[in-house]
Amino acid sequence: MKNYKKYIPLPAPPEEVYLALTKPQSIQLWTGAEVEFTEEAGTEFSFWDGDIVGKNIEFEPNKKIVQQWYFGDDGEPSIVTIKLHEDKKGTSLEFVQTNIPDEDYDDFTSGIEEYFLGGLADFFEIEY
Repeated sequence: MKNYKKYIPLPAPPEEVYLALTKPQSIQLWTGAEVEFTEEAGTEFSFWDGDIVGKNIEFEPNKKIVQQWYFGDDGEPSIVTIKLHEDKKGTSLEFVQTNIPDEDYDDFTSGIEEYFLGGLADFFEIEY
């Protein structure tokens, strides 16, 4: 199992980035696909028509989102923690994911960078 960590700068305040990550209409805009999401701990979610599914664990408005992303039934839970750090240009988004299966790591992290983080960057109109 491997862990992954990445920072990306976004030219918007943490409040706007948080809304983009927690409101179904906004998520659908930057993913370009169907989404099922409720900003409530204990609820399950689905991005990209089910390509990413999991459970919401914790929300700290404008600061942090913690989720469990599912990789089948085996292994440790894969926990995603997204932290929003205010900086002079807007927000530094910190994306950390634990327990990514070794055999999925390269494909999965390239997908995260291209579609998840890249989609957010496009949504806020920056080059990533």
